[in-house]
Amino acid sequence: MPERVIFTPAALQEPWGQQILKRVEALNLPVEKLPHNRLTSIKGDDEREIYRIAKSTLAVVTAPPSSFKLSPIPPSADWQFHLAQGCPAHCQYCYLAGSLQGPPMIRAYANLPQILENLKTYASSSDVTTYEVSCYTDPLGIEHLTGSLAECIRFFGSFEGGHLRWVSKFDGVDNLLHLPHNDRTRCRMSVNAAPLSRQLEGGTASVNSRLQALRRLALPKALYGGGYPIGLVIAPIMPMENWQLHYQNLFDSISTAIDFETNLTFELITHRFTPKSKETLETWYPNSKLDMDESTRVLKRNKFGSSKYVYDSSLMKTMRRFFEEELHKRFPFAKILYWT
Repeated sequence: MPERVIFTPAALQEPWGQQILKRVEALNLPVEKLPHNRLTSIKGDDEREIYRIAKSTLAVVTAPPSSFKLSPIPPSADWQFHLAQGCPAHCQYCYLAGSLQGPPMIRAYANLPQILENLKTYASSSDVTTYEVSCYTDPLGIEHLTGSLAECIRFFGSFEGGHLRWVSKFDGVDNLLHLPHNDRTRCRMSVNAAPLSRQLEGGTASVNSRLQALRRLALPKALYGGGYPIGLVIAPIMPMENWQLHYQNLFDSISTAIDFETNLTFELITHRFTPKSKETLETWYPNSKLDMDESTRVLKRNKFGSSKYVYDSSLMKTMRRFFEEELHKRFPFAKILYWT
């Protein structure tokens, strides 16, 4: 629950903004209605306090015009779109640290119907087009405040040309189970080995709770489930001490939760960081045990001139072979979408 909820005038002019207002008022959260559409900067004694205040603030705004020009997001999906920016979790490896500007305030968009309608202009005329909505937020983590994820699922339920993909570290799925998704939404949970999840993923649901939520989403509606296609994102994969044993334990937990044949995918993402994200994360989490030692990594550059630190090719091959063999053995019916 945020400690503070801010609405801009433009957001309150939107019907969806009014719907969000009703939800937060019903939760008895303090609401502030700004006199203008510009968000004021967050002030604090130091960067750590600014971070804490930002993480506990929800700002309801309208998405800027630039957000209507979609960007491709391979290998996850054809396109990414956003119902919000910022996340309530406290993951010490946060991938948003190097990509969002300013303190990590959560900004939810009040002009959601226009955002969804714009997606149709990107649909392929000959094939299914996939859309990822979790790049800049955890949509389930703020769903009780916005209702926007459910609205996305309803939209894609009647959008024959598109499939929705979302991923979360939270478990509040009750209000999603009975939606008319028509198999056009894939619900995924992000999970990791127990030592990493316990140490690095503050403010999230436990891995077991996430797996139970995914089970409920996958079970047929006749068994009081959601009947959704599902997926697991194992990330960020790290070769900590006894990493094979810890990840085998994770696979066993997944096998226990998903003990039936279903439409299941895996996405395998190793840990990486940029110089900018490292600098930001060390400010947010000065006492973190996250390993970001450049001397043990390889610097990888892309065609756009940016760089990131990744594991060396030998270790990557070893880890990839282990993950693919273990997952194929336990989940022969599942599909591994990619390793990166």
